[in-house]
Amino acid sequence: MTRGSHMKKIALALITPLLISPAFAEDTQTPNAKQETAAEKEEVKPQHAIALHGTPKYPKDFTHLSYVNPNAPQGGTLKLSAIGSFDSLNPFIVKGTPAAGMSFIRSGFIYESLMQNSWDEPFTLYGILAESIEVPKDKSWAIFNIRSEATWADGTPLTAHDVAWTFKTLTTEGNPFFKAYYGDIEKVEALSDKRVKFSFKVSGNHELPLIAAEMSILPKHYWTDTKRKFNSTSLEAPLGSGPYTIEEVEAGRKIVYKRRDNWWGEDLAFFNGFYNFERVQYDYYRDNNVALEAFFAGEFDIRIENTAKLWKQAYTAPAIKNGLIIKEDIDHKSPSGMQAFVYNIRRPVFQDIAVRKALAYAFDFEWSNNQFAYGDYIRTQSFYDNAETASKGLPEGKELEILERFRGQIPDKVFTSEYRAPATDGKNGIRLNLKEAKRILDEAGYVLGKDGVRSKGEIKLEFEILDSNPQFEKWVLPFIKNLERIGVKATFRVVDTAQYQNRMNEFDYDMTISGFGQSNSPGNEQRDFWGTEKADMNGSRNIIGVKDPVIDTLIEELVQSHTREDILTYIHAMDRILLHSHYVIPMWHYPKWRIARWKHIKRPNPLSDISPLISTTWWYEEE
Repeated sequence: MTRGSHMKKIALALITPLLISPAFAEDTQTPNAKQETAAEKEEVKPQHAIALHGTPKYPKDFTHLSYVNPNAPQGGTLKLSAIGSFDSLNPFIVKGTPAAGMSFIRSGFIYESLMQNSWDEPFTLYGILAESIEVPKDKSWAIFNIRSEATWADGTPLTAHDVAWTFKTLTTEGNPFFKAYYGDIEKVEALSDKRVKFSFKVSGNHELPLIAAEMSILPKHYWTDTKRKFNSTSLEAPLGSGPYTIEEVEAGRKIVYKRRDNWWGEDLAFFNGFYNFERVQYDYYRDNNVALEAFFAGEFDIRIENTAKLWKQAYTAPAIKNGLIIKEDIDHKSPSGMQAFVYNIRRPVFQDIAVRKALAYAFDFEWSNNQFAYGDYIRTQSFYDNAETASKGLPEGKELEILERFRGQIPDKVFTSEYRAPATDGKNGIRLNLKEAKRILDEAGYVLGKDGVRSKGEIKLEFEILDSNPQFEKWVLPFIKNLERIGVKATFRVVDTAQYQNRMNEFDYDMTISGFGQSNSPGNEQRDFWGTEKADMNGSRNIIGVKDPVIDTLIEELVQSHTREDILTYIHAMDRILLHSHYVIPMWHYPKWRIARWKHIKRPNPLSDISPLISTTWWYEEE
């Protein structure tokens, strides 16, 4: 069970801190003429694509991406499942729980971005709403040229003014995430109806043009002409420029997307082989068990299975035996990130690193993996696991030079030991690990009380583990029993999805089970995960509460990196510090997609090895 499905791999998103209030401009201003002239003198040429490092894979005249079927038939309905409920169709604000399929970054069903990433390159974007991008050598600004054919679903032309308005609205009325997300963008100006300029607060940051390019663009006239309130939840079908509109909504139960007949982007080479289904329908289920039975009954078409035991035992329905359901294990190279028991170090009980280190010895991954997952899972040992971004061995070379600058400010273990999560042999019990945990707590001064719970001064070692997924219970309860044996009292509470999200947004938890999804090119988004400024910002992804000036420094140096080698060096250094700070108790990952599908749903071969892209590149075909 990974958190990936509702973590949206958002580490693919890029976040920066807001140093000063952004300035906004939506109209052409005289000084910009001089800036454009300077750009011309510098010979800044329009590009159809932009890569973080290196050269884009696909040339300007490419016909389709390599992981799609350009001849895929169009039509039919793709039925998918979602767990829990929803009460909003606005994914851009902190209020409410958005419906499945409502993307808040990159092109999706309803909204589109200026450019979009390909899924067979580390980080390269191709023009979508923008037919081209202009970027100077110092990366101090970026100009996007909007396609003349780009329109909203009501036929209104999409303009640079929509882009400028979107930036202003997201950073002032949207989820606080966006204020950080676009924090290094100083201003956005509409130079004309079809040219929009992003000016950046800093030069030399290679990610900033890509950050700007991935912004989902909203229709200014839809929100301003009708005086709709952007920062309020609503179940009114929004206006977008994307390939689908919302056909049907049943609050908390179902949402149906219908492909537009007049979608402006139908003939773009990038989308050749995309959006093949006439309709995409999400039905909501109370829990995973109900959803599984519904899948076997043919209520929906595709299921990505995240539970090893279910994959081994439960997929024995007649439809599988009869060949109506196809069951596949598909290798991938998607970074797993870190799924873990996550400490909220804002809580006094977890501010002592000795406590955090000791508690990790009470989680018997090996025994649980054998009991509940047939030994299929791999213990996660890095915040960037299953990719070259994961640190291994001891630091050396340039990485060691970087870390030496902070000796005395970071854990000494960074220099002497490769991080390995506490382990057992899976057979002889956890006695030795618990003995070590007791030793650590004893040395740290935590004394066992008459009630069987350790304390030190006013700090008592008792806490609540919060989650929204009851399926974690079988993993959590043995952990809780082991904690009890070392004098720590823990409880497990499961709440509904909406309550869980609200409590996470407000950092109202002691410990939770969560994940930190990562991309192949970690960068500015690391500020949102670990940056000091985000630790006290409700709704940020710094759910741990990390406030470490060393990490802040490394993040800033990371985002200024000019080569792939430098990116990896800084990520490895950060990874080691985070691991040896014991902010989490690592859980597991699985380097394959377990996908079951009814046979009328077909897929490209090969798939992208970063994302299966089920709803966008697969198709319906009766045999």
